[in-house]
Amino acid sequence: MKVLVACEFSQVVTKAFRERGHEAYSCDLLPTEGNPEWHLQRDILLETTYRPIFWDMLIAFPPCTYLCNSGVRWLHERDTRWKFMWDACKFFNELLDAAIPKIAIENPIQHKYARTKIRKPDQIIQPYHFGDMESKATCLWLKGLPPLIANFSGGEGIQQSTFRKSPSPNRGKERSRTFLGIARAMAAQWG
Repeated sequence: MKVLVACEFSQVVTKAFRERGHEAYSCDLLPTEGNPEWHLQRDILLETTYRPIFWDMLIAFPPCTYLCNSGVRWLHERDTRWKFMWDACKFFNELLDAAIPKIAIENPIQHKYARTKIRKPDQIIQPYHFGDMESKATCLWLKGLPPLIANFSGGEGIQQSTFRKSPSPNRGKERSRTFLGIARAMAAQWG
C-alpha cells in the first residue's frame, strides 16, 4: 500500500508503516529527522490535489496551534490569530476532503470556534491505550478507516510530560511528535 504521512518531520508513523512492508513517505515543509529518501519536502496540498490517485492512504498531522483548546485564549488577545485560525480550518478540511480512499487526520481536542468549521472527530484516543504511559487526548477524524482498537486501558504511572514540557524554541516541535505505540497501532490495524 502507498501511504502518505502529511505534516510529519519525525517519520515515526512513516517508519512504522515501512516496517510492515508498505511504501510510506512523509511530507512536510520541514526537513525530516529520518530517511530523506522517504521524505517529500513540499506542500502537502500539491500531493493531495495533483496526485491523489497515487496514494492509497493519507495520515495527516496538521498544525494545531490555532485550532487546539490550549490556545483559544490567545484568539481574544491577538486579533491576527483569527485569520490564522480560519486558514488552519480550511487546510484541515482540504486534507480531510482529499480524493484519497483512506484518510486519518490527527489533532488535539479543538476549541469551540474551530469546531464551527471542522466536524466532530470520530475517535478520541490516549497514548496509554497503546502502551505509552502518557496522557494526551488525541482526536482522529477518519474516512474509509475503522477506529483504532486500544490494547491497554491505563493504570498507575501515566504521566503528562508532553503537556508539561518547559518553554523552549523546540517545544512545539517536541509536543507534536507522535507516540510510537499509536504509530505502530496505525500501521498494524490500518495497514
